[in-house]
Amino acid sequence: MSYNIAVDGPAGAGKSTIARAVAKKLNIIYVDTGAMYRGMGLYMLRRGIDPEDGQAVVAHCQEADITLGYENGTQVVYLNGENVNAYIRTEEVGTVTSRISVLPPVRERITALQQELAASTDCIMDGRDIGTCVLPHADVKIYLTASSAVRARRRYDELTAKGQLCDLAQIQADMEERDYRDMHREVSPLRQAQDAVLVDSSDMTPEQVIERILELCEKRD
Repeated sequence: MSYNIAVDGPAGAGKSTIARAVAKKLNIIYVDTGAMYRGMGLYMLRRGIDPEDGQAVVAHCQEADITLGYENGTQVVYLNGENVNAYIRTEEVGTVTSRISVLPPVRERITALQQELAASTDCIMDGRDIGTCVLPHADVKIYLTASSAVRARRRYDELTAKGQLCDLAQIQADMEERDYRDMHREVSPLRQAQDAVLVDSSDMTPEQVIERILELCEKRD
């Protein structure tokens, strides 16, 4: 029987960074849900399917088999058995992915693939609806959050470290707008599962957050 950890929370809460670190500590797979959606976007692009043609996208999404694995210590996305890591991070794939990922049948297909993976593999998965929809029976559920001001500051520091000019107030406004959209969307809105543990990282270091999640995993054991 596989062991699953679900991590949900708003944008900028550090879910992916924390989930990757916990996966490494526990020697389990980190499921990059965004990469799986990009795999679907690449599939549509290769098939020449217009992302604006919802009927065509829905008709073909069942044909794509997307899973994850590791090669030489690096996580790999497989699309119908092919390692597509070299192709899924392009701007073109990202654009297609953003357009098709809002379609309920596409989300249902990716959810089914994620559930298949989790059923046979010890893993940690992060997103907006993991504990509520994708892995409702996960062994450990975390709702990782922080104040919008803290999340905006983290994003600001990240961007300025890369030499990008940005406005802190605008970043915070954009985050709050995204929070609202995520929490009020029709399909799988962002919310804390009833049995999820709230971890507010506003005043915590990444190391403290990781340690807190590991403690929760130990208690579950």
